[in-house]
Amino acid sequence: MADSRVKADERLTPKDIDYQPPLVICLSIISRLFGKPVSSATLKAGIPQKDGVITAASIVRSAERIGITAKTVFREKLTAITKLVLPCILLLRGGNACVLLDTTKDTARVMVPGHGMDETEVPLARLEAEYTGYAILCRRKSRLDKRASELKLLKTKRWFWGVIAHFWPIYRHVMVASIMTNLIIVASPLFIMNVYDRVIPNNATDTLWVLALGIAVAYMFDFLLKNLRTYFVDVAGRNADVLLGSKIMNHLMSARLDHMPESAGAVANNIREFESLREFFSSSSLVALIDLPFLFLFILLIYYIGGPIAYPIFIAVPVVVLFGIFLQIPFQRIIESHYKESTQKNALLFEIVQGLETIKTSMAEGRMQARWENVVGMSAESNSRAKIMANISISFSVFITQLVSVCVVVIGVYLIAKGEMTVGGLIAGNILASRSMAPLSAVAGLLSRFQQSRMALNALDMLMAMPSERPEDKEAFHYGTIEPSLTITDVSFSYPGTDKAVLHDVNLKLRPGEKVGIVGRTGAGKSTLGKLCVGLYQPVEGSVQVGDIDLRQMDVADLRRKVGYISQDSLLFYGTLKDNIAFGLPEADDQSINHAAEIAGVNDFVRDHPAGFGMMVGERGTSLSGGQRQAVTIARAILPDPEILIMDEPSSNMDNQSEYRLKERLRRHAKDKTLIVITHRHSMLDLVERLVIMDRGRILVDGPKKAVLDGLKTGKIKISV
Repeated sequence: MADSRVKADERLTPKDIDYQPPLVICLSIISRLFGKPVSSATLKAGIPQKDGVITAASIVRSAERIGITAKTVFREKLTAITKLVLPCILLLRGGNACVLLDTTKDTARVMVPGHGMDETEVPLARLEAEYTGYAILCRRKSRLDKRASELKLLKTKRWFWGVIAHFWPIYRHVMVASIMTNLIIVASPLFIMNVYDRVIPNNATDTLWVLALGIAVAYMFDFLLKNLRTYFVDVAGRNADVLLGSKIMNHLMSARLDHMPESAGAVANNIREFESLREFFSSSSLVALIDLPFLFLFILLIYYIGGPIAYPIFIAVPVVVLFGIFLQIPFQRIIESHYKESTQKNALLFEIVQGLETIKTSMAEGRMQARWENVVGMSAESNSRAKIMANISISFSVFITQLVSVCVVVIGVYLIAKGEMTVGGLIAGNILASRSMAPLSAVAGLLSRFQQSRMALNALDMLMAMPSERPEDKEAFHYGTIEPSLTITDVSFSYPGTDKAVLHDVNLKLRPGEKVGIVGRTGAGKSTLGKLCVGLYQPVEGSVQVGDIDLRQMDVADLRRKVGYISQDSLLFYGTLKDNIAFGLPEADDQSINHAAEIAGVNDFVRDHPAGFGMMVGERGTSLSGGQRQAVTIARAILPDPEILIMDEPSSNMDNQSEYRLKERLRRHAKDKTLIVITHRHSMLDLVERLVIMDRGRILVDGPKKAVLDGLKTGKIKISV
């Protein structure tokens, strides 16, 4: 909604427009009512949206992230919502929403998006007419303080087992269905035994039909129960897959960049291995674990029918289990080796695809082909050994099952000869023996997949253990209006796992509206300093403050709306030009997008294209030139209209004429903004009034631009830049 104070002839900026959907604003109001205010930008960051639409399910996820438990419920009438659950969010017609505070017989107190924290009293009947019947109930999570954390509890893999436990009610249905199907299994051999021992000797056809009808009904129930069991396992696996996949991707996107692995291919392989984990927990083989306890029921029944014919099964069970456990030792080593080789293969594949142009121009096809064949060969060999080990486990289980069947028949024949057992009893006992060994064969196959799933879980757990920009125990404070100043105090930084410091005791202070240029040799630490200022990295020592507030206190969404950052890597994503400019602000109107494009110089080339802003840029922006990609990334950073703008080599891929036009437009746009320009091109220093020279992670010179440049020319300042 445009601010009424904006004059008609003035260009609207994103600050003048309310981009936040009503549901996001309502949740922000709820957070304030609960005493832990969170901005709409923070709530919206990281939650999925399609075409700018945020659903109730997305709002529930966003609420969970800030320590509020929320759920969507259906209450046909407003009077059905008890006052004990107020305040709550009401979903209204037309995609609107409001916060319900209280109701009386004829009126309701609400807070409406766009009116701040002002309460409004409306007729209950009018609100009822707009109400869709759905509401989002919210309550603040209860949390223990730090004193309770002194007791170190096992929290590893909590992200995984917590989701699996969430679907315990479904697995409980699976267990009930398994109990029923295993009881029905007993009916089949008992039917055979009675036919051989009672029906055939006495020619009792009436009894035969009664038994046949009974077993047919039992088989019908068995058919239904097995299908239900498979359905329940699939539902639990599918839903867990969605939740776990969302958790993993959400954590990946909120992970701190200074702790991310260097290889994108290795990260992608870790996430891909989630498929093997999902298959393990949604496969029919998992049902074998539920069937396993019934093995003892079958053995007792066999012993009741034929006594000694149960002995071979008593012996076979521990033999199969011990053999499976014994195989896990070499199998674990093989799976670990295969996992590392698979990760290496995936990382190399990513590297080849991304660097194909360089490989061709460097005539390095043969070298990369040799590396690929080497790693593929190692991976294929370890995969083959893993399959052989898995096949040995399953084959051994089948072999023991066959031996058990033979032993049961041999012992049964001797018992029949002594008159201690009937032919029907032998047949029934043999059927039960085969059924009792079936879960063991399935478990043998499951043990081989267990190692793969264990490796996948460990790899994903390492990924989920990476520090997050939004820790669960962090309650970010929304400061509202913050002075656009920047203060860097005694900052040192080094990458995790390395001893070499990238920055040493850096001190820098920028007043609101000040324009500063940072220059220095390659590897001086300029880009690292820029990333620290936008919260992509966190200092090992010292602090970075925006408006005298430490960045670590702020939510990253609030910070990055305040501080815009233009990376020297002009990365675009598959989609249209408009999609890439409004990448982080999909609700932006065409006027704002066009304004940002005009400043960045995008309009210089988009006007000549028949598709205009609808032109496809290709993966990584391959359809555009380097300078055009750079212009799009500048427009993307300008669109939210940040008060502090950090530009890292903003014109490195542009020609002199394009750079000049960009410089003049930025001069007008950044007139009242705090500006940092990191560059090797001295022409871009026309935008700044103050110059900082860095070398080897330290600030060597800091002063007025003219004085510093004069000092370099006269030799008073001797340094290589």
